[in-house]
Amino acid sequence: MSIKSRPWWQTGTIYQIYPRSFHDTNGDGIGDLQGIVQRLPYLQVLGVDAIWISPIFRSPMADFGYDISDYTDIDPIFGTLADFDDLLEQAHSLELKLILDFVPNHTSDKHAWFGQSRSSRDNPKRDWYIWQDPAPGDGPPNNWLSNFGGSAWEYDEATQQYYYHAYLPAQPDLNWRNPAVRAAMYDIMRFWLRRGVDGFRVDVLWHVIKDDQFRDNPINSMFRPDEPPHHAVVPLYTADRVEVHDVIAEMMRQVTEEFGDRVLIGEIYLPIERLVTYYGRDLRGVHLPFNFSLINAPWHARAIATLIDDYEAALPTDGWPNWVLGNHDNPRIASRIGQAQLPVAAMMLLTLRGTPTIYYGEEIGMDQVSIPAASVHDPFERNVPGLGLGRDGCRTPMQWDSSANVGFSTGVPWLPVPDSARVINVVSQSAESGSLLNLYRRLIALRRSRQSLVLGTYRPIAATGNLLIYVRSLDGEQVLAALNLGNEPMCATLPSREWRGRVLLSTMGDRQDELMQAKIDLRPNEGLVAEIDRASKGGPLFQGHYQVQRTGHRRLRIPRRCPP
Repeated sequence: MSIKSRPWWQTGTIYQIYPRSFHDTNGDGIGDLQGIVQRLPYLQVLGVDAIWISPIFRSPMADFGYDISDYTDIDPIFGTLADFDDLLEQAHSLELKLILDFVPNHTSDKHAWFGQSRSSRDNPKRDWYIWQDPAPGDGPPNNWLSNFGGSAWEYDEATQQYYYHAYLPAQPDLNWRNPAVRAAMYDIMRFWLRRGVDGFRVDVLWHVIKDDQFRDNPINSMFRPDEPPHHAVVPLYTADRVEVHDVIAEMMRQVTEEFGDRVLIGEIYLPIERLVTYYGRDLRGVHLPFNFSLINAPWHARAIATLIDDYEAALPTDGWPNWVLGNHDNPRIASRIGQAQLPVAAMMLLTLRGTPTIYYGEEIGMDQVSIPAASVHDPFERNVPGLGLGRDGCRTPMQWDSSANVGFSTGVPWLPVPDSARVINVVSQSAESGSLLNLYRRLIALRRSRQSLVLGTYRPIAATGNLLIYVRSLDGEQVLAALNLGNEPMCATLPSREWRGRVLLSTMGDRQDELMQAKIDLRPNEGLVAEIDRASKGGPLFQGHYQVQRTGHRRLRIPRRCPP
């Protein structure tokens, strides 16, 4: 199957925008929709195919847009529905798809639905949320915990019952066992799909259904004091319930597919063996259950290779993989692996099999920013201080230039910008041919130019020390990626000595068209992509006629230092 015949979400690169922090056009220090419109040419030059925008709906902003009070309107902080329509039109004119964040698990407590629900026990919308009587002897109905600290139950004095909130008390959970709730939420999806959006990233999808018997979650015997407090229990009855798959199938069959080639992406923080179940029976689940495994993976070749192998092995037949390095909930990749390794991480992201997603600022190497206590906005950090769980540091303004407010705003940015922005910014890196930004542009362009990098099979070759090598193959086209995940030079003599290759791209910005044969040399913190000569007698290394052990990697002779 050619690239043109595949769904766009399989062949494209997605770019996540946190709208509060992308670009501000009215000087209030908060990014807006017109700011995204103004920066669309930048995204076109970068080469991405779709943008995913974190929530922009009307909200009291208790959790910065993830507490929605009106699903069919734009919050004035970001603009108007007319601004959104303009953004959608401008994006589509540049052949950019637009994905919205859909938050079905909970609303704001200021939503009209919840106002009715809490008004009395006999209100028709009472059962749109999850209400329970106090436990015998008073107190919360069970031991369910909020992800933002404390009990997940909030007492309502007026009706003398508790309502459930997986996050803030200002974010009451909807009752997805109620058919009326499902119908209302599906109509909201249709509202945006009719407007022309190209799909949804579905927030906390694995939380949507809860146990209807309200049983206590098991105590986590492995809990450590330095973990988030809600890890004290195992969420057996509050997440990943089997009934959630019926809901997802409804989203696919009854809503998304009514509008043709649209995409559903699920936010799901689960182990690989559970994550892949969200593709659904007969692939009637979400198109892309987000694979976050690289976010917390040890930065070692064997660990990453095993992770890739396990993921590839777990995928259902025809299930399409995907990869991310970071997002709005986790520390930035630059602060996890160091600036020197960012080019290698970029090359990995854009050469693995599956759809890559880039988090804004990743392409210029933005750092995790240390936020002074007085400037903390994140409710997670405010509710659970001292554990380093705050998310503000990965949500700071996009660093466009070296000016005082980094070209983000004429006003005071809502979050501080780091001193490193004087060097790490778009303007500086655009002018530097060997910059990380220009590497991202070249990698995305290279990925588009080689069908094997988009649709080809993944074959592991080596994972030892700091060296990771794999091959992508399709219809005789073979592209090799060799990555040095360390700060010492590496060289590898491959088992099959009769192959020839030509370097297509190095993270160091040189070596293009360099010929390779039998041996791969890598400098510290270098990655390269090479095209294998079709006439090369590659033998079993590239033809796949060898047994792959569980870890999937052959032994290579790798000297610690490369000979001259």
